[in-house]
Order: sequence, then C-alpha cells, then structure tokens
Amino acid sequence: MKPDVLLIGPLIPHTMAQLEAAYVLHRYDLARDKDALIADLAPRVTAIATRGDYPLPGALIRRLPKVKLIASSGTGYDGVDVDTARELGIAVTHSPGAASECVADAAWALLLATLRRTVYLDKYVRAGKWLDGPAPFGERVWGERLGIVGLGNIGHAIARRGEAFRMAIAYHGRRRQQGVDYRYYDDVVALAREVKILVVALPGRAATRGLIGREVIDALGPEGYLINISRGTCVDEPYLVDALVNRRLAGAGLDVFADEPRVPPALFALDNVVLQPHAASGTTATRNALGQFVVDNLAAYFAGKPLVSPI
Repeated sequence: MKPDVLLIGPLIPHTMAQLEAAYVLHRYDLARDKDALIADLAPRVTAIATRGDYPLPGALIRRLPKVKLIASSGTGYDGVDVDTARELGIAVTHSPGAASECVADAAWALLLATLRRTVYLDKYVRAGKWLDGPAPFGERVWGERLGIVGLGNIGHAIARRGEAFRMAIAYHGRRRQQGVDYRYYDDVVALAREVKILVVALPGRAATRGLIGREVIDALGPEGYLINISRGTCVDEPYLVDALVNRRLAGAGLDVFADEPRVPPALFALDNVVLQPHAASGTTATRNALGQFVVDNLAAYFAGKPLVSPI
C-alpha cells in the first residue's frame, strides 16, 4: 500500500511523476475544503512535500501531529516554518547546491545585460532607431570591482565567473571564510561603497530581510549597479525603486521581488533595469535536480535510511 504524502503545491512534471508512482498524494493547493483535508490526514500522514517558497506555516504543521519529515524542493526554504518543525522534532530537507551553477549563470546574464544594455539595445534595433544614429554606450564589465553579498555555493559560483573577467572581487558575509583570497568586508555598506557592481546572493530569512537598504544603495551610488538573484525581501524595494527612478543608482538586474508575482510598475518604464520572473534556477536540468532531492529524501525516510539533505 502506498504511503500518504501531503503535497503543498505542484512540483515540476519530472518530480510529480515519480511521487505519483510511489505515494498517494494529497494536494493541499487543490483542496476545496483545506480544513477537512487536514483533519482527515492528521491521524496518518507522516510526510509533507513542498517547495521552498510555498507557505508552510507553523499553525498548519501543528495540525499534523504524525508528521516527521518536510521534504522541500529548492535551496532556500523561507516558506517553511523551520523553527516550529524543529520544536516538534520534524526533519526538514532541501536541495543544497543543485541550483548554484545555473543561478550563477543567470546572475551573470543579468549583470551583462544590465551593464552592456543588451535589452535596451535589442529594442533600439527593433524600433528602427539605429537608422537615426548610434546607440548610447554601455558600461565596462571586464576588470571592474565586483562585490558579492553572501558567499555561499551560489556566491562562490558567481565569483569564479568574475575571475574569468579579471575582476577585483570582494564579499560580505557573517564571517571571513578560510582559504578565500577575495577581500572580506564585515560591513556591507563599506563593501557597497568600494565596488561598482553589487550582487546579492543571500538566503531569504529573517536575518537578511531588508539588509540591502537605504545606506547600502546610497553607498553604491549613481555609478553603481545592483544585481539580485536571492530573495526580494533582502532589499528595501521601495527605496531601490526610488533610487532607480531618480538615477541615484545607475541600474539593476532583478530576478526577485518583495511581493511576487507583483512587480512595482515604476520599474517597467526604466531602460536601466532588466527584469526576470524569479527564473534564475529555471533550467530543465536544475529544476529536475531540485525536485530529485524531494524524491530521494522521501524514499530514504520511508525506507528507514538516513536523509539525503537535512538542513
């Protein structure tokens, strides 16, 4: 008999097919009467499958007293109330490292598109403006000063690409990392003041909420660029938008926003901003790898084996 698993929301087809073959999936997102579903599952369901950005609050977790595992797809898990899970002795797993390289690629795609004005120049040609004269210049990337906020797996992957561009690389994190030669700043404002390009590669947690605020944006200044592939909550979005509109910041490449999928409309008219719909990890290979961690952790749990990737 297949075990019951509560699925908070849809995962990619490759993952869903494996889960549907192995378990009886109960779709929380599709339930017309969610309270009735939880009441029915409470006496027997022991595992939850979810995605890191799907809301899984403590109040819901507490209503499922038999649950021993929350298997989450994605490197981040800010949607999961991890503190409640720990209090109740529930293991939480995620997908560490699976997205790092593709997210770093996306960070660099945004960086290059923003500084070299790729999207703007594409529109320039399509609109026939080249016939009227040459386009405005972009900015140099090679050899520039690159700052990375959060030197985890993704931050390291971004930095390695920066080395190929012969950039002067510096970083900010909770502590200086052993064996890392990049210049370390314990103050993110001081880092922003010293670089031209600041890439935000932080996890979305309470400790990082609003970290890239007024002081950091002002320190980056009218010749500086911000690239964000972490979480929209890490940035003071209203102040960022105001700085971009009034050119107190040269430009930004943004993959994430504070209230997704809603994006501040003021950004749409700006030619110094490149926007993406939270798609930095959006390759088939990466999304399959992220989902496979859910499959493998559930399989290990139900087989009584050690979990593959507990947080």
